[in-house]
Amino acid sequence: MCLVAGALSAASKWSENHALMINVTDSLPNWAFMVEARRFPVRGDYVVFHPGHDPITVKYFGAKPAAFTKIALGLPGDTVTRIGNDVHVNGKRVATIKPMTKRADPLAAGPLGVVPEGCIFAGTPHKDGFDSRYAHIGFVCRDRLVGTGQPIL
Repeated sequence: MCLVAGALSAASKWSENHALMINVTDSLPNWAFMVEARRFPVRGDYVVFHPGHDPITVKYFGAKPAAFTKIALGLPGDTVTRIGNDVHVNGKRVATIKPMTKRADPLAAGPLGVVPEGCIFAGTPHKDGFDSRYAHIGFVCRDRLVGTGQPIL
């Protein structure tokens, strides 16, 4: 009985800071992630965050969209620039913006300049990624971060 109680206690404690996240799009190569809550990402980490309630986000993902999983491409102090439709972080091309969605809704280009303290530039290499390259997502700050993810499948 003690072993079972101890295991349940450990599992309960573990679940306070961890979750399983399923990615249902093809924007990332993995589809299942173990998420660690409350850890600020480093460059290259998978990040899980709430996308917000921009009208385009609501139109495509609903009034209560599931958390998004992307990659931390830019960190506080990094510089985001755009040359034509190509988005760069610290001079390295990380994404290309499109003028509209697949359903012909206009997409607004995302923020430029220095990534603010407590925020990240989140994205994917996928051509149709919906991420910080667009104003509808923008910089992802601590208040929207769920945690970091490790791919498991």
